[in-house]
Amino acid sequence: MTSALLDPTLERHFKGHRHTVTSVDFSCNNKQIATGSVDSCVMIWNMKPQMRAYRFDGHKEAVTSVQFSPSGHLVASTSRDKTVRLWVPSMKAESTVFRAHTATVRCVNFSSDGQTLVTASDDKTIKLWTVHRQKFLFSLSQHMNWVRCAKFSPDGRLIVSSSDDKTIKLWDRNSRECIHSFSEHAGYANYVDFHPSGTCIAAASTDHSVKVWDIRSHKMLQHYPVHSGAVNSLSFHPAGNFLITASSDSTAKILDLVEGKLLYTLHGHQGPVTCVAFSRTGGYFSSGGSDEQVLVWKSNFDESIESSNGVKSQRKSAASSQTRPASSTAHLHFNSHPPLLNSQTAEGAEPLNRQDSQATACAHSFSRNGVHSRGAHSYAHRDVTIGSPSTQQTQGLQQPAHQDKGLSDASDGRIPPSLANTLEHIIGQLDVLTQTVSILEQRLTLTEDKLKECLENQVEIGLHLQNRDEA
Repeated sequence: MTSALLDPTLERHFKGHRHTVTSVDFSCNNKQIATGSVDSCVMIWNMKPQMRAYRFDGHKEAVTSVQFSPSGHLVASTSRDKTVRLWVPSMKAESTVFRAHTATVRCVNFSSDGQTLVTASDDKTIKLWTVHRQKFLFSLSQHMNWVRCAKFSPDGRLIVSSSDDKTIKLWDRNSRECIHSFSEHAGYANYVDFHPSGTCIAAASTDHSVKVWDIRSHKMLQHYPVHSGAVNSLSFHPAGNFLITASSDSTAKILDLVEGKLLYTLHGHQGPVTCVAFSRTGGYFSSGGSDEQVLVWKSNFDESIESSNGVKSQRKSAASSQTRPASSTAHLHFNSHPPLLNSQTAEGAEPLNRQDSQATACAHSFSRNGVHSRGAHSYAHRDVTIGSPSTQQTQGLQQPAHQDKGLSDASDGRIPPSLANTLEHIIGQLDVLTQTVSILEQRLTLTEDKLKECLENQVEIGLHLQNRDEA
């Protein structure tokens, strides 16, 4: 028997931006989330409900990309104002700014050692910079149109970029040469990134699909035409088993790269989903959209998944010590030398039972050594629909109470029942207080926004009256 997968659950939702959320990223310790928006602000959200968010004003136009440094001590942001800013994610909002390009800067990415930045721009170039002094290093300039995205490989030796010229280019950082160019025929790639193993890349395309390419054989390994709108962003799970996508069709989708299947369709945003990111451990993921909201989900489905590079999802429930049957556990052997993917369908893979018949993958699947195929019934495609974000947030905030209840039940032999009941009651009251503080925090943020609008209107009225008097 195979264990059924647990569905993702909505843990938190943040609302504070005044326009489309364009980018999202987790800090290395999962305590903070950085977001950028068309409202020209960068916001740092704290995962603890009692802590307020920080709003960083500095960019003059829309923020297009944000990313935490590997250490979490800095946040980089890019903007249509042609600049890159490096922020310290604290209340002081200290930042340094440098004019990076001659047109909109679309993307920023830290190298894995945190020493170098790569930026992509509408000026058709990719540029590399040192982080501490923002010293320009060199440009890569073979694209013929706007460059949408640029990312370092995990080892920092390669760079991948995507452009409106319908190409995805692979660059050697040391030689500064383009070593291969992948062509998109039906559309262009909005977003591209490396698999955690560094041996393949995934591209989110305007042709409504996601493609996975091998960077050594230069062949397309998987093709997921699962969306009904342009795919705007994607993110690999740190273990490399799953991929999450964000689309203008108002959904985010989770793909199983081992089985080559669509697992979940998430309906949480009212309008296009513009960005998505897994946390550093993979236990959470976040999405942002044109509805100005940032949603934070608990993955759940990745429990007991462990890759050969030691990435393991954190399991907090009392049941975490139980081991799944071998038939439902996938140990992937990823490294940079043997082929990551093979050209044959996974042995014994059963047909996917799902509602979305569009979810077809190429006859390629991530290779697994000596692992039985997971049961198709436990991987049937699920639509995960949320209702009111505030309602779902309440449910998400109450989960620790259930987890603690399980822990207290597990040790019931040592804790008197009356004390256990008292502790459960206290935990319930703390949850209520947490939810109340969260609601008050949201109202305070809205009040601040309204006050700022009133002050701006007052200034405009004063200028109008002054001009009329002078006339």
